[in-house]
Amino acid sequence: MSGLKQLHAPLAWVGGRWQADVLLSIENGHWHSVEPGVPAPADAELLAGPLIPSLVNAHSHAFQRAFVGLAERREAGQDDFWSWRDRMYALALRISPAQLRAVATQLYSELLRGGYTQVCEFHYLHHPARGQAFDDELAMAWALAEAAEDVGIGLTLLPVVYTRSGFGAAGLRPDQHRFAADADWAWRACQRIAAAGLPRVNAGLALHSLRGASADDIARLRQLLGDRELPLHIHVAEQTAEVDDCLAATGRRPLQWLAEEAGLDRRWQLVHATHALPAEIEAIGASGAGIVICPGTEANLGDGLTDLPRWLAAGVPLTVGSDSQVTRGWVEELRWLEYGQRLLRRQRNVAADPGVQPSSAARLFDAAVAGGAAAAGLARWGLVAGARADALVLNRDADALRGLPDDHLLDAVVFGSTGSPWQSVWVSGRAHPWRAPSRTGEAFAQAMRELWPAN
Repeated sequence: MSGLKQLHAPLAWVGGRWQADVLLSIENGHWHSVEPGVPAPADAELLAGPLIPSLVNAHSHAFQRAFVGLAERREAGQDDFWSWRDRMYALALRISPAQLRAVATQLYSELLRGGYTQVCEFHYLHHPARGQAFDDELAMAWALAEAAEDVGIGLTLLPVVYTRSGFGAAGLRPDQHRFAADADWAWRACQRIAAAGLPRVNAGLALHSLRGASADDIARLRQLLGDRELPLHIHVAEQTAEVDDCLAATGRRPLQWLAEEAGLDRRWQLVHATHALPAEIEAIGASGAGIVICPGTEANLGDGLTDLPRWLAAGVPLTVGSDSQVTRGWVEELRWLEYGQRLLRRQRNVAADPGVQPSSAARLFDAAVAGGAAAAGLARWGLVAGARADALVLNRDADALRGLPDDHLLDAVVFGSTGSPWQSVWVSGRAHPWRAPSRTGEAFAQAMRELWPAN
């Protein structure tokens, strides 16, 4: 191993279990080898705590970080997803590239502290809020890439196809004009982002939803994509109104339509998939597509709870995302993924599989690690050879972990911790200065004052 950087962990989560004396070798920012049961060589860097993989944040709208805390009142009438969306558009219609960079830099710093080292940005703020086109039509996408570079987090940019305001609509509403992009525009954007060669930035594609993109849009994007191994994300079945509208327009529910008409395969990531019938889950499982659940956002917006046990039983790849940014760490997402099921079913440890994995935390964590690569368009993810050398070093002196037996550390991380129970974050084989500099917060605060001036 001469010439390779080596780390030695006293304990590491490898292959779905805790293993002792793990030697990890790094080459060009990736894991060259991961070997349990190896004494520490004299020249290895000794890690001070147990090592676990970081996670991919598989669904993010960075600009919505500037809306967190501003939609938590009901002045009159009913408040639901659709009224929240209309208020959110007030932000979407005016945020500038410079403001987006400041907001995204703040967000990505928080996501890094929350244990994510890669974020999939479902990006549909394509055009200026008012007036003429940007000199570079990807100005908003570059703002996100610059923010990720500033922070040092990995980024998968997913330019979104968005052509209509609803089933049967001829186009977008006036308050959606920033989002306009057909399949050809999104494909050009994807190619430009990929060709830019930015560090830790890659590109995929997205369709806003079945209400926001037509069957022709989907067919055209599939034609342009061909057999290329790029991730393709879509919002689906988040709201019952969407399900009802899809039934009225097509005679089929959204997940059913996708399974029968969209040519689903392992590249597809179905975001939310909240309102799913058993037959739809079976069909998605047979297709190889994955799902992205966003428990914090789905709770905040009143979306509902998906059938988690059935998705797990079907072997569907599963990841989590921060979506509207009301939660910004994977610990809370996994916790509420399980807690929602406990409240619904009045049972405990719903995600656990006593015959295979009796730990709910471990089963959900392993699922999220395993699904992260496909969601982000990366060949590998986690503590495996060939994956980018990203990881989290746990702090055994954290309140939630102090004195616990090794076998229960991951349980306590998910169900007992109140913050980020790690002492260091590694990205591309380097310990990351994951505490954001003060200027990041100052730039974010200034952007917030501009976007939301005092009355």
